[in-house]
Amino acid sequence: MQFRAACFCLIGIFLIGPSASAADYNSGVSAKVLKKTSVTGNGQKITYPNTDRAEVTAMLVELAPGAETGWHKHPVPVYAYVVSGNLSISLEDGTLLSFGAGDAIIEVVNTLHNGENRGVEPVKLAVFYLGIEGSPNVIKPESAKYNELKKKK
Repeated sequence: MQFRAACFCLIGIFLIGPSASAADYNSGVSAKVLKKTSVTGNGQKITYPNTDRAEVTAMLVELAPGAETGWHKHPVPVYAYVVSGNLSISLEDGTLLSFGAGDAIIEVVNTLHNGENRGVEPVKLAVFYLGIEGSPNVIKPESAKYNELKKKK
C-alpha cells in the first residue's frame, strides 16, 4: 500500500508540475512537496532528453540488507522515492549520499555510482526513468574503471 501511495504521489508531482500545492486540489486532499530542485544529487543541471521517442519506466526496486546495485550510471534523468529503509549512494568522486524513508532522490546523470543497503531492513524504492524507447536506462562501467572504483571503497 505504501508503494502505491508513493507512486501516486510521484506521478502526481510529475504530471501536475512543480507549482502544485494543496490549494490546487479539492477539499480532503493534501499535497506535500518532497523536493523541488533544478540540479541532480551532485549539482548537475537537470536536462531532459530531446526526443520524439520518450519512454517512462516505473519500477519498484528492493535491496536486501547488505546488497548493492553495483557501479552504474544513467544516461537519462532518474527520480526515486525511498518507501522504506536507508540507502547509501557512493559517487565516483568519493562523495557519499544518504537517503531514508520518505526522501525523494534526484539521481545523478552520466556519473558512476553505487547504491548500498548498509542497514538491517530492506530498502524499497519507487524509481522513475525518463528514458528513450530502445535505449538503456542503466549502463554498467568498463571493467577497469569498475575495479578502480571498487578499490576506493
